Amino acid sequence: MWIPVAGLPRRLRLSALAGAGRFCILGSEAATRKHLPARNSCGLSDSSPQLWPEPDFRHQPKKASKSSLDFKRYVTDRRLAETLAQIYLGKPNRPPHLLLECNPGPGILTQALLEAGAKVVALESDKTFIPHLESLGRNLDGKLQVIHCDFFKIDPRSGGVIKPPAMSSRGLFKNLGIEAVPWTADIPLKVVGMFPSRDEKRALWKLAYDLYSCTSIYKFGRIEVNMFIGEKEFQKLMADPRNPELYHVLSVIWQVACEIKVLHMEPSSSFVVYTRKGPLENPKRRELLDLLQQKLYLIQMTPRQNLFTKNLTPMNYNIFFHLLKHCFGRRSATVVDHLRSLTPLDARDILMQIGKQEDQKVVNMYPQDFKTLFETIECSKNCAYRWLYDETLEDR
Repeated sequence: MWIPVAGLPRRLRLSALAGAGRFCILGSEAATRKHLPARNSCGLSDSSPQLWPEPDFRHQPKKASKSSLDFKRYVTDRRLAETLAQIYLGKPNRPPHLLLECNPGPGILTQALLEAGAKVVALESDKTFIPHLESLGRNLDGKLQVIHCDFFKIDPRSGGVIKPPAMSSRGLFKNLGIEAVPWTADIPLKVVGMFPSRDEKRALWKLAYDLYSCTSIYKFGRIEVNMFIGEKEFQKLMADPRNPELYHVLSVIWQVACEIKVLHMEPSSSFVVYTRKGPLENPKRRELLDLLQQKLYLIQMTPRQNLFTKNLTPMNYNIFFHLLKHCFGRRSATVVDHLRSLTPLDARDILMQIGKQEDQKVVNMYPQDFKTLFETIECSKNCAYRWLYDETLEDR
């Protein structure tokens, strides 16, 4: 049953469903895994209002041209490659996971991984390096497969025909013989590499949507991602109320979703930098220099087995995202003020249920507190509907 909207303030549109606990119809890409608890979708209508659209990951930011800031870092130091191979493979007597290596370039790290006994699939977006990588794989009993593919363009949202280096995860994993496993199963494979140098935040958002909706690579299980990330984005990703100036939406989303470990730190000078024109020499642009001078942190992001519950699922995760974006849109406000705009439930009672005071500030809430807050609202039986939609919000 729809709740009548008459009498509501203009800025608020009610799009909650009685008993459904969510206020939008998810798109075709949102899927429920059979082994995850699913919510009853009875009563959903094709005409129901939706949340603002998810970010369009096809378009690059317009702050700077591609030619000025588009570059890639490669491991060319043999000693560093051997160190990273030991980190990726873990304990010596443990059977190694299949590794998807993103943009290996000259293949120095690839060779170290192969020599250490790993089975590697090299996903290389630059055709220039593919012949050399293929030569590494010869006579290695299938330990190395080379595919022209950009990991960060897997399952693009542009639609139509997918052309390399973009690729469908379904086609990629089918060719590799990888089958989906339950979310609660062990890690099926690892992805290793570096986040795009000038697009780390965009890549993190894309992976976050895929993870929480169990689509793209996460349709196949709890894929572990091991990536180098720049110092500034790393600090934001790991932030919490102890460093509120860096604490933001992605901090909460990723810390709730994954166990995040720092495996290694390396100065930028350890990597060789290539642009479209070849090796980078004497960079002069200030923004580029800033990127090149950052330390790089190798982080391991392992999705939590207990991420999904009966109150947080791949069917309602975007409501959780909406809650976070609303709250961090006004970081200095109290949580109770935000709740009054988000839900018709008694905001003070909700905070009391999770052990928080009425004057609790957004930036004083830890990531797990936000998950508990969301689930408390979702499981509430005090009201037939639970969420209000504020049309003034835009995606941030």
